[in-house]
Amino acid sequence: MSGRYSLISEKEILESRFNIEFNKNFLAAYNVAPTKLMPVITAGKEKGVSWFYWGITPEMAKNKPVSQKLYSATDKELTEKFSFKKALVGRRCIIPADGYYEWKKISKKSQIPYRVIRYDNKPFSFAGIWDEYEADNGEMIHTFRIITTQSNSDISEISNTMPVIFGKEQEEKWLNPNTSEDELISILKAPEEDILSFYSITPLINSPTSDGPALIEPAPPVDQNGNYTLFQ
Repeated sequence: MSGRYSLISEKEILESRFNIEFNKNFLAAYNVAPTKLMPVITAGKEKGVSWFYWGITPEMAKNKPVSQKLYSATDKELTEKFSFKKALVGRRCIIPADGYYEWKKISKKSQIPYRVIRYDNKPFSFAGIWDEYEADNGEMIHTFRIITTQSNSDISEISNTMPVIFGKEQEEKWLNPNTSEDELISILKAPEEDILSFYSITPLINSPTSDGPALIEPAPPVDQNGNYTLFQ
């Protein structure tokens, strides 16, 4: 997964989709990158929206060799690494979204940005795990990771990995504290085929500081240097 997604659906649509109340000050985010504070829904008896940092805080991002590895976790890592297995059992969450971004490599130095959405353009969720730690000032910091898996045929043309995308049935199992570990592992897979689509967008998405509706408009396939490609 490339490490970018969007959450631009209207507050009322999100509340209806996830059956939960979002903050009245919720703002659309066209270009969510690691370090951003974003809404997540955690597993447990009381369902509610929490605001966690994606992977790292802005302060942690200064340590680039570490920060670049903290925004995602593969489905295999959840069963192989002790810390992830612990999170699988007790620190699961879903991350509301309505699209994400992927970069198709066309050469060693060139890549084309694409936006991936549902065919019906409705919001969905990523499977995730969360963590917490105490900062130097004593404040408890919460972060989340998005779980990835092997891509299905919908997007394999642009990437061999993708986030685990849930529908409502999988969300209920993932958030249910009584779901067995075997059952949790069984739903960590790519969504059914013919659900997702993708289209090329502006290279402005390359900058994590870029934001706004122009980022999701269809655009000719152009790499970061402004060179066109015939790839679609």
